[in-house]
Amino acid sequence: MSQLTPTVIEVRTAPHMHSGRSVDNIMRNVVYALLPICCYSVWLFGISALALILTTTASCVIIEHLCCRLAEKETSIADFSVVITGLLLGLTLPPGLPLWMGVVGAFIAVAPGKMLFGGLGFNVFNPALVGRAFLQAAFPAAITRFTPALALHRFSEFIPSTLAIPFLKAAPLTDWIAQVRVDGFTGATPLMLQKFEHVTTDPMTLFLGERAGSSGETSALLILLCGGYLIVRKMMDWRISAAMLLGALLTGTAYYLADPVKYPGPLFVLFSGGLMLGAMFMATDPVASPVTPRGMWIYGLLMGLITVLIRFEGGLSEGVMYAILLGNALAPLIDNVTQPRTYGERKRKEALAQ
Repeated sequence: MSQLTPTVIEVRTAPHMHSGRSVDNIMRNVVYALLPICCYSVWLFGISALALILTTTASCVIIEHLCCRLAEKETSIADFSVVITGLLLGLTLPPGLPLWMGVVGAFIAVAPGKMLFGGLGFNVFNPALVGRAFLQAAFPAAITRFTPALALHRFSEFIPSTLAIPFLKAAPLTDWIAQVRVDGFTGATPLMLQKFEHVTTDPMTLFLGERAGSSGETSALLILLCGGYLIVRKMMDWRISAAMLLGALLTGTAYYLADPVKYPGPLFVLFSGGLMLGAMFMATDPVASPVTPRGMWIYGLLMGLITVLIRFEGGLSEGVMYAILLGNALAPLIDNVTQPRTYGERKRKEALAQ
């Protein structure tokens, strides 16, 4: 008598369509999209920016590998997600930040920011911004020490603070700025100049990115093109980016119309600070953002609104980081209230009520 081989049917929840793209393939393309932004940052700020980005990226990779070994599970560095964390962390920091602080930020981003929650797919907040937020709180003076773009000796000399010894005061930048022949540089970013001195930078300068700021506060045009590459490849949902930029634009326009002398124009709001980088590469984190189409619009609009409120009403000149972290915290609630109604659910509820 022949034996019948049992058939195993695996039932899973929707959706059942498969795109054929693996996680590491998507993450690798995100790395490709970030590389031109990193290269432009190095062009603007020199070897210090290169050293910082390499340090944060290498540190994130090593720390995640060690966390996996300590947890006695297979290493997850091959999926490239930790490389993205390292690149984004480096791009959110001032190019002259001491390298040892970059290592500290990488540890916070990966260990408590990602691996403590279970690794890729389980983190509640964007890991790079968790590391950046810790550095903002722990080293507020260093995190606001900015250097000029296109300094003369940027490819032959490190910014003095780059190689600072841990926990010792970094050398002053005054002599270095004079040495590299940058006249009239005050150490302030366009956002700082506008908020505290009411000096508005030309939007075209912001659009091209040739100004002081974090390593990733580069050309808005370049960031849009790099983000557009992912959108065209269908590896990033355009709704979140569009909603965040729209929210910032509408809020900034309302402030400008209310008092055009005190507040800058909407183009300044869009192109200044880290708004463009945050909207294209951080707010779109698929793990920490809503999945419903309506939820994405609410999520993005809310973050754009919070960004401008912090910039104009808060004590800080920039609000992108806190806006995205608050958005991450609200993402599960937004998903819950924007879930589409199951077919026939209302009729069943009406029948039970009767």
